Amino acid sequence: MAADFSVRAATTDDIPALASIYGREAREGYATFDVEPRSHDAWLPYVGSSAPGDLALVAVDDAHSVVLGYATSSAYRPKPAYARTRESTVYVDPSAQGRGVGRALYAELLARLRAAGVHVVVAFVALPNEASTALHTSLGFTAAGTLREVGHKHDRWVDVELWQLRL
Repeated sequence: MAADFSVRAATTDDIPALASIYGREAREGYATFDVEPRSHDAWLPYVGSSAPGDLALVAVDDAHSVVLGYATSSAYRPKPAYARTRESTVYVDPSAQGRGVGRALYAELLARLRAAGVHVVVAFVALPNEASTALHTSLGFTAAGTLREVGHKHDRWVDVELWQLRL
């Protein structure tokens, strides 16, 4: 199946689309433990940072210029010894799921992180999430452990699985 979308760096013009995709997940889903959408200003560091490894990518429908999903990389922890470890995340609009958008975003994100000298990428997956588990496995991530009932959202306790990839 030929891709009908392209992946590029996010810009400030993409913030409303990023906020919309994430906001739906914050309000209705489990992939984030936020329960309210982020403000416009909260997205600025994702698209305005020039720090190595700080990345925000978007997948855009080529025919309609609509953002289908995004992937980000951010600092894992603020301590200097973690400088070459990044935390990644990917979100795809429900209307675009199953089209390879998440895989394309992640592949580009990982390529850019390798080029930036990142050593390890970690991801946290709220369970259950078969699609995310399959995606991480297919990209070479390995499960590194499960944190039981660390989140409480929509009236239930949620486990989180830690995934890691050595680049």
